[in-house]
Amino acid sequence: MISSLLYVPGNAPRFLEKAGQRGADAVIVDLEDAVPEAAKTEARNGLAKWVPEIKQAGGQVFVRVNHSDRLVEDAVAATLAGADGLYVPKVNSPDVLVRLAESLEGYETDRSPIAFVPLIEDMQGLFEVRAIAKGPRVIALACGGEDLATAMDAKPTPEVLRYPKLMIHYAAKEAGVLSLGLLRTIADFADKEALRAAALEARDFGFDGASCIHPSVVPILNECFAPSSEEISWAQKVVAANEQEAAAGRGAFMLNGKFVDAPIVTRAQNLLARFEKGRATS
Repeated sequence: MISSLLYVPGNAPRFLEKAGQRGADAVIVDLEDAVPEAAKTEARNGLAKWVPEIKQAGGQVFVRVNHSDRLVEDAVAATLAGADGLYVPKVNSPDVLVRLAESLEGYETDRSPIAFVPLIEDMQGLFEVRAIAKGPRVIALACGGEDLATAMDAKPTPEVLRYPKLMIHYAAKEAGVLSLGLLRTIADFADKEALRAAALEARDFGFDGASCIHPSVVPILNECFAPSSEEISWAQKVVAANEQEAAAGRGAFMLNGKFVDAPIVTRAQNLLARFEKGRATS
């Protein structure tokens, strides 16, 4: 269960040393866009220090690697540092993930294979997203909204990003992996009410969590992607009533004036399972 992921520049010690204390389910140490070219090698070398330190706080640590000729070296450094997964930018084919997985096998003798989160950031990736979602080691899909808008020669407005982000979301759900993101860009974090509305909207659509670039957004994501007390109470009542009705030979019934049948019961069961999993990992 990953409700919140906090991006932290890989060359910013003053942010990295506090990253694990921000309450995010996962920290993404960024070696790509947040780090200027001249500092990328130093940031990569710093993974050996920062990944274990951040993990001591109890959350997961991902590393966003570079898409360029730095890709494999970044990925190897993240693997050896003990990162849980890689955010792989600009993935436009599952072949990229296959080659990356093959490159890492010799470095994983003392650990389980590192997971992949492909970032869909161009048109080719968007139209190959179903295949990418079923690629090796994929545990989640995400969209780089700013990059995707740029690839379309468009502005990153919610209207522009909504449909492509939903395409990526549907591909994740079909493949049974996590769907991470909001139906808007995460670059504008100043309007907290707009972010809260976007997070609630994303959860209504079935997104599992989202990333952010400022720690002030983490509590909003944690709150919005977690089941509310009212939702938990509703789910408990549905499951309990279903057991009674099933014992009486009824598969559909009325509860508090509302019709309940198998899909609604399943949704209630899934919500409770998510809640219990969240409690177990908190």
